[in-house]
Amino acid sequence: MKLSDKIITEIKKDIARGKLKKGEKIPAEPELMELYGVGRSTIREAIKTLSISGILKVQQGSGTFVASKIKDESLTQRLRRADFDEINTVRSILEKETVKLACLHRTTADLQQMYLHLKQREKAIEARNQKKSADADIAFHSSIARASGNQVLSDLYQNLGKVIQDFFSKRDAEDISHFANSQQLHEKLAEAIANQDQESAEQLLKSILQNNY
Repeated sequence: MKLSDKIITEIKKDIARGKLKKGEKIPAEPELMELYGVGRSTIREAIKTLSISGILKVQQGSGTFVASKIKDESLTQRLRRADFDEINTVRSILEKETVKLACLHRTTADLQQMYLHLKQREKAIEARNQKKSADADIAFHSSIARASGNQVLSDLYQNLGKVIQDFFSKRDAEDISHFANSQQLHEKLAEAIANQDQESAEQLLKSILQNNY
């Protein structure tokens, strides 16, 4: 991602959050440079792009103003413009809760889905297919969310899973090592949930999350 694209995202965030309101004049270039920690050319490129898109309006002699609000975003859109560190934090919070609840509420059908996706994950790893490995990985974790018995948590993870999938797709398309290295951990996680062993399940999940598996 170009540096100016990052600044565009930051300015959009500030508009979406109400820090910069429609009709307001945005700070001058020197202040923006200090605020975002970038040079003048990057700020100018970001402002030019946002002006072309109609979000900002440059008025000669007066300054640059917010011309339009950022439209309401879907949850998935909001997640897509988040930093990956933010995504990882949300993922950690969600998965810890879904694993805990899955240990309490999983059904036979839930476990069948988990084992099905684990098998698909294993086959994709053996075939060295990165995309299918990622798809099966997300499907496995989504099946745990469904097993929690909490539909809201499940829906939240479905949205989050799409963003995590994008992250996987940006990794080396030929690299399946992170999936292969964690297959056994995932199998043990499913086993702990099947045995309703919450303590083991939480420890296994912690190992998975720490390594971004």
